[in-house]
Amino acid sequence: MADVATAPNAQADARERTGRKRGPKLDAEQLIELFGIPLIVVVGFVAFAIWRNTATLDSVETNALPWNSIWIQLREHVVLTAVGAMITVVIAVPLGIALTRPGLKRAAPVVVGVANAGQAAPAIGLIVLLAIWFGFGFWTAIVALVLYAVLPVLRNTIVGLQAVDPTLVEAGRGIGMSNLMVLRRIELPLALPVIMSGVRTALVLLVGTAALATFINGGGLGGLLNTGITLFRFPVIVAAAVLIALLALLIEWLGQVLELVFRPKGI
Repeated sequence: MADVATAPNAQADARERTGRKRGPKLDAEQLIELFGIPLIVVVGFVAFAIWRNTATLDSVETNALPWNSIWIQLREHVVLTAVGAMITVVIAVPLGIALTRPGLKRAAPVVVGVANAGQAAPAIGLIVLLAIWFGFGFWTAIVALVLYAVLPVLRNTIVGLQAVDPTLVEAGRGIGMSNLMVLRRIELPLALPVIMSGVRTALVLLVGTAALATFINGGGLGGLLNTGITLFRFPVIVAAAVLIALLALLIEWLGQVLELVFRPKGI
């Protein structure tokens, strides 16, 4: 009888262990985003390729949309976004951590206010001003992109760390953890979903703003967009806008995947 009675409990324990190994369950909306967005991007790129190869374009439009130029500008746009995102995270996350420590906590409103001012400024104005000060080129565009994208990551890092239950922090210290161990093992894992949400927001901002880098010789798909506007060619403008939109969807999806990958188990 004991064996029969304990069998359901053993099965329940096995299911519980299996659930823990599988990680957090995804709701319907997350599943749609996780699998629907890449499908939309693939279909969009295939539709664009079919249109480019079959559309009736005049000589000006054909010269503005050669495949080699499209791939070069697409690669430049991805590099601008990736480098800007990495530098943004390297700057904003440690700064956000520092501004939640007792010694610098009072400076947090001032720093966030400065970051707010940087994002409130028109992006094209910020890029042009930096180009006047530092010269034209890729790295000036990166500086402008980082200044524009640092706010959501910085703000979410501060908010995420401040939202951690203080009793958990005190419990960690009570069992002998140092401040660094508490930060690494308790605070950052609990704050990571909020931080990653800020990173996803920054990625989308970077993709859109990177289109303006072309005005200071920074490269990117903005060159194609500017060509269409300058030559008054609607197909070229639409092609550039579609490519930027598809790239923004793909980058946002990548941010969601990274959020799921790095999210600690049980959160």
